[in-house]
Amino acid sequence: MKLSIVDLSPVPDNGTAAEAYANTVAAARQAEQLGYSRFWVAEHHGMADTIAGTTPEVLLGRLAGETDSIRLGSGAVLLNHYSPFKVAEAFGALDALAPGRIDAGLGRANGSPAADRALGTERHVQNPDEDHTEKIEAVVTHLYDDYPDGHAYSDLEIPHSSHDVPTPWVLGSSPSSAAIAGELGLRYCFAAFIRPQFATHAFDEYRERFQPSQLAGGIDEPQGMVAVNAVCAETDEEAARLRAVAEASYKRMQRGIIGTTPSIEEAIDELGGVPEPTPATLDSDEWPRAISGSPETLASLLEQLTERVGVDEVMIQHIVSDHEHALRSHELLADGVGLTPR
Repeated sequence: MKLSIVDLSPVPDNGTAAEAYANTVAAARQAEQLGYSRFWVAEHHGMADTIAGTTPEVLLGRLAGETDSIRLGSGAVLLNHYSPFKVAEAFGALDALAPGRIDAGLGRANGSPAADRALGTERHVQNPDEDHTEKIEAVVTHLYDDYPDGHAYSDLEIPHSSHDVPTPWVLGSSPSSAAIAGELGLRYCFAAFIRPQFATHAFDEYRERFQPSQLAGGIDEPQGMVAVNAVCAETDEEAARLRAVAEASYKRMQRGIIGTTPSIEEAIDELGGVPEPTPATLDSDEWPRAISGSPETLASLLEQLTERVGVDEVMIQHIVSDHEHALRSHELLADGVGLTPR
């Protein structure tokens, strides 16, 4: 099994964005050393006091200079906010900074009405799937300089290295995003930490709709990855204690409180106690929003989930209140899965 990481650059309690970015850099360096395959950074808007990950194209430039071999990417850049050409320019420049190591993770999401207005984003698109499909196609075609002669954009160029072009991925949390990825013949990553109940359906839809790609940068056979919220500790019980932060954060989101991360003690208090450890074996229809466990337990759980959706790579996202806990979780999980250190 391959393991990767997506990092939101959470701001430490009473901390700053500078500290958040420093932690992200440290996590990327550690991930490379431990043998993780990819390190992606996220895009969220209007929550900078708690989540500093607003501009993956900027942060990835720093990570390119701080790492040597791990693949770097966006999880995701939100296409509904930007022009495809500008996104392609940014990722072409990143490829020149880290030749052959860049993933262009392409997604969409609306933020708060104020953030969307500030970004100049149209919230009510007549055909949102069609619009998203066209934007993904445009980004990929710009990246691979594949507009035909005579097209209005055929003379446009983007910066790039002499190595591989950035690898496009379609990211999403619904069967509709899976259908788009399949019809375009692109790689697909499903965010099971958002809508775990759709994971199996989404991958079924992806494979059913899949067509060998007509796009440069596309693929001939389905290739997928599943992103899960998972935290690892020395014991199942300690891992469940750390998972309390994610569980409490989700409950806050249900109450309309977005982007806050309680301490472990606050989370346990809000939940009314420490959550039960994630069972070592999940029922066939059970896919928790967040999982936890010792290295052995978590490795087994990830095997169960990847077999269920037919992929061999997991991207780890977690919500923890302490950076050291995050680094230790990555270390223990790498050992449990048997990653080969670089």
